[in-house]
Amino acid sequence: MSGARIAVVVKGYPRLSETFIAQEILALERRGVRLDIWSLRRPTDKFRHPMHEAIAAPVAYLPEYLRDDPLRVLRALGWAWRRPRFWGLLRLVARDLRRDPTASRLRRLGQALVLAREVAPETTHLHVHFLHTPGSVARYAARLTGRTWSFSAHAKDIWTTPDWELSEKLADAAWGVTCTRDGLRRLDSLGPDTTRLAYHGLDLGRFPPPPPAREPRDGADPEAPLRLLCVGRLVAKKGHDDLFAALKALPPGLHWHLDLIGGGELRASLETLARDTGLADRIVFRDALPQPAIVAAMREADVFVLPTKPAPGGDRDGLPNVLMEAASQELPILATAFGGTPEFLEDGVHGALVPPGAPDALAEALRALAADPSRRRNLGRAARWRLVQDFSEDAGIALIAGRLATSAGLVLPEGEAGA
Repeated sequence: MSGARIAVVVKGYPRLSETFIAQEILALERRGVRLDIWSLRRPTDKFRHPMHEAIAAPVAYLPEYLRDDPLRVLRALGWAWRRPRFWGLLRLVARDLRRDPTASRLRRLGQALVLAREVAPETTHLHVHFLHTPGSVARYAARLTGRTWSFSAHAKDIWTTPDWELSEKLADAAWGVTCTRDGLRRLDSLGPDTTRLAYHGLDLGRFPPPPPAREPRDGADPEAPLRLLCVGRLVAKKGHDDLFAALKALPPGLHWHLDLIGGGELRASLETLARDTGLADRIVFRDALPQPAIVAAMREADVFVLPTKPAPGGDRDGLPNVLMEAASQELPILATAFGGTPEFLEDGVHGALVPPGAPDALAEALRALAADPSRRRNLGRAARWRLVQDFSEDAGIALIAGRLATSAGLVLPEGEAGA
C-alpha cells in the first residue's frame, strides 16, 4: 500500500445516530484504506458506540463557527491567499453566495480554508458524508488544493439541498454513492451517471444471534402488555406523532407498553402530547443509547415500530439502519412504505408496511400484529433472512473501497477493491 491517505469529511463525529458512517469507516480501515476524519462539529452525545473505539483514524475538528478560532481561520486565509487556485475558488463562492446569501455559506468557506491548509500533505483525495453543508466544505477545499473529491449522500442532503446546488456538486465530484434507489433517482435526474447505489448493509459480526424465542404476548393480559419499541431521533420525519395517534386509537382491551429511544428537538412537545392523549403512563422516553443497550431492548421487545414520513421542509429518511438492526434480532417490524424502507422490506413478507402519515392504518396494523404472535415470528425470521441474503455490508463497502482506491492512487490487497 502506498503512503497516500484519504480525508473523510463529516458533519459531526462521533454520533450515535450515524452508526452507518462509523461502520463504513471501520470497514474501510479493515480493507487497508488509510483515513483521517475531519468533523465540522464536536460530539454532543453522552455515549460512544463500540465501533468508535475500534476506529484508528485520527479525528480533527474544524471551527464550528469562525469566531471560535479566529487566528486559525486567519492563518488559513493567509495561506490560501498565496495559492494559485484561490481566486478561482472565490469566484465559485461568490456565485454560490448570490443564490444563497447566508452566513452559513461564508462559514463553509472558512472551514474549507482551514481544512485545505491543515490536511496532511500525503492526502490525495477527499470523501464527504452528506452533500449539503459538509459537501460544500469538501468541494471548496478540493477546488483550492486541486484534489479530487467524492461523496456519500444519504437522506436530508438529497431532499433539502436546492437543485442548482446538487447539480453543480454532482458535476464537480469525481463520483458518489447513495444508500437508496429513491435517492439515486433524484441524484441521477440532476447529474446522470455520477452516483452509484451502495446500501449501508450491516456487519452481522457485531450483533448477537437472535433470541431463541419470544413470549407470545398478545396484549390481552394487563400484567403482560405487548412490548413496543421505537428507536429514532425525536424529529418530525420519524413520525412519532402518528405513532401516538395510532396508540390512542387502539382498543382499550389491548394492553401495550412503548419504549421510545432517542433524543432530539421534539422531546418536550412529544412528552406533552403523551400526557394530553392519556398515554404517558405507558410510554417511557429514553435518551439516545449506545448500540449494545439498543440491541438488548430489541431482544426484549415484541414489535419494532418506525412510522417515518416527509417532514416540513422536505427532510426525509433514506433506509434507516435501525430497521436492519431490528431484523438482526428477528424482531418483527411495522414501518411505513416510504423512502428506502420498501427496498428492504416487502409488506406481508418481511414486515408490515403502511402508508406514511396514516395513523389509522398504523393502528390497524398494530392491532393485527398484536393478535397474531405466530405471524410476528414468521415476519421476524423473514426479515433476518432478507438481511443476511441481500443486505450484508460487503458489497457496498467493496464498491466504495475500490472507487476510493482508484481516486486516491491506492493499491488495495487483492480481493478488497470493488467495481
